[in-house]
Amino acid sequence: MSSFREISCDTITKTVRELFLDANTVLGEDVLSAVEKSIAREESELARYALEKIEENAKVARETSAPLCQDTGLAVLFVELGQDIHIAGGNFDEAIQRGVREAYKDGFLRKSVCDPLSRKNTGDNTPAIIHTEIVDGNSIKITAMPKGGGSENMSSCTMLLPAAGAEGLKKYIVEKVAQAGSNPCPPVIVGIGIGGSIEKSAILAKKALLRTVGEHNQSDGRLSELEDEILEEINRLGIGPQGYGGRTTALAVHIEMMPCHIASLPVTINIQCHVARHKEAVI
Repeated sequence: MSSFREISCDTITKTVRELFLDANTVLGEDVLSAVEKSIAREESELARYALEKIEENAKVARETSAPLCQDTGLAVLFVELGQDIHIAGGNFDEAIQRGVREAYKDGFLRKSVCDPLSRKNTGDNTPAIIHTEIVDGNSIKITAMPKGGGSENMSSCTMLLPAAGAEGLKKYIVEKVAQAGSNPCPPVIVGIGIGGSIEKSAILAKKALLRTVGEHNQSDGRLSELEDEILEEINRLGIGPQGYGGRTTALAVHIEMMPCHIASLPVTINIQCHVARHKEAVI
C-alpha cells in the first residue's frame, strides 16, 4: 500500500514544459532503429534516399535543438494519476496547460491551435488535449505527444458490421492507408483502436502510437498476428517513404482492443508520420 504524497502544480508545469521541448527536438531511438532497418532492406534507391534524409533531419534537430518538423503539433497528453496524490498549489488541468504554453513560447515552437470556425489562433498552443486515468499509487506518469495535423487528418473512425471480423478490419485499414497515400508523410506508424465505443476506440488508437515502434500487443496473441498481417499488406501498397515508392510505407502497426456492444464493431485508425514524437516522465 503506497503512502500519501503531495505534488505541487509548479512541478507538474515544469515537467510538462520539459517534455514538450524534448519531444519536439529529439526523435526516439525506437523510431531511428526502425528507419535504419528499413534502409537496410529497401530496394528502391529513391526510397533509401528519403529514409536517409529522415535520419539526417533527426540528427540535425537533436544537435541544434531545432524542431524535428515545422508542425510542432497539437499538444496531447496521457496522464496516469495515482489515487494517493494530492495536487497542491493550484488546479491540475491549468498546471498542465501552463506547461504547454511555456514550452511553446520558450522553445519558439509553432502555435497551431485555433478556433474551429473562425480559424483564429489561440496564440499559445492551448488548450491541450488531456487524457487522465486514475491508477493505484502515489506518482504521476505524464506522456507528452505533439501530434501533427497532416497525419491526424488522414485518420479515420467508423462502425463496422459485427460480422466484418478480422478480414473486414484488415480490408478497411489497408484501404484507408492506401487512400491517405503520401499525405501523412510516410513511413507511418498506424495506431488502431478496436472495440469499446466510438470515442473510446479513438483514444485506444492514439494510445497505441505510444508503444515502442514494432513492439507487438502482448495481451492478445490474435492482435500480434493481425499487426504483422496488416503491416505486410500496407507495405505491399508501394507508396513508400514520402510517397516515392518502395517497400517502406509503414514502420509498424500497433493495435489496442477492448470489448464492445454485441451490435457494433467500432474501429479507429490514427496515423502517425515518421516524426513519432512522445516523451514521458514519472513524478
